[in-house]
Amino acid sequence: MTISDIRLTPREVAAHLETDELRQLVGLVEHDDASDPFPVVAMDAVVFACGNATQSMQYFVSTWGMTLVAYAGPETGQRSHKSFVLESGSARFVLHGAVDPKCPLADHHRAHGDGVVDLAMEVLDVDRCIAHARSQGATILEDPRDVTDQFGTVRLAAIATYGSTRHTIVDRSRYDGPYLPGFVARSSGFAARPGKPERLFQALDHAVGNVEMGRMDHWVRFYNRVMGFTNMAEFVGDDIATEYSALMSKVVANGNHRVKFPLNEPAVGKKKSQIDEYLDFYGGPGCQHLALATGDILATVDALRAEGVEFLKTPDAYYEDPQLRARIGTVRVPVEELQKRGILVDRDEDGYLLQIFTTPLGDRPTIFFELIERHGSLGFGAGNFQALFESIEREQAARGNL
Repeated sequence: MTISDIRLTPREVAAHLETDELRQLVGLVEHDDASDPFPVVAMDAVVFACGNATQSMQYFVSTWGMTLVAYAGPETGQRSHKSFVLESGSARFVLHGAVDPKCPLADHHRAHGDGVVDLAMEVLDVDRCIAHARSQGATILEDPRDVTDQFGTVRLAAIATYGSTRHTIVDRSRYDGPYLPGFVARSSGFAARPGKPERLFQALDHAVGNVEMGRMDHWVRFYNRVMGFTNMAEFVGDDIATEYSALMSKVVANGNHRVKFPLNEPAVGKKKSQIDEYLDFYGGPGCQHLALATGDILATVDALRAEGVEFLKTPDAYYEDPQLRARIGTVRVPVEELQKRGILVDRDEDGYLLQIFTTPLGDRPTIFFELIERHGSLGFGAGNFQALFESIEREQAARGNL
């Protein structure tokens, strides 16, 4: 199999993405699905529980440039909650908000605040995947079932992962509707300000999970055993440590690298790490941040700042370090342009990447976003860890949580 043989998903085709573009955006690689016990095609959706899904939808449309494509709620027969489906390139977000105070979503939000409840994945064969997962001891939350409407049939199941997070497993190869049965097509009347890029991000690069101390390897083995994911990277010991705090991280990925899950746990330090802070305020393990792949991080950052998005600050000393200049070599823009925006840069044996992180998106210091622009690099910015986590610690200290 060659990279040109990789099958694009219908959503990638609809977003006018190409194989070579995805190879740069998310590090797409070739993979033989026939030998995979749990063949994952791609992320299907990132599903959020929101305190106010209606306003969250407006935020993601107006600020992050996403497109509203589908809706379900009381008007469509879904009495307990509202759901909005948003897309940007191949990335799909689904926002759930409780209407009925007795809805389980309301309980989840009271416990955890706004956050990711489901990292749904598109697979080739739901029954095969669930049979393998069950044989490996996974907790099956929902057995395979069909849901049907006038647009066709979707086959679904669900598996438990860390905390209260789940993986819905989806086969939508026989479905041509706007999202799932029960949803109707919906658009937004919002008009972007003149000059704003048409699309701020093209794909989901990775989703990071935070787990308790001593549990990272358990979940790495879970993804290895249950889903056939392979270990892609490992950062332990002094790799992610500052004077005050430390953490450990390992990355697992599906065969084609469309789905990548870094898993973090706190390590012993003098003070509270960012993972400890997350676990305290989220109320347990959960999805810490989403990395959104963009082909032009400078334009995206400029557009988001114009809409009021706040990013972690990087001190000038980072850019003036001669060792950084020597290590990164030539990148597509002058380092001074990166410095003006606070964008970090890292290089490995395969190429380089540019990245920047928002401050927490909600009231709790939990979920945030990363923007990433890859140029050959398959890494996660290991050379930036020191500067990044010192920046996060400054924010923690300002909140009184370090």
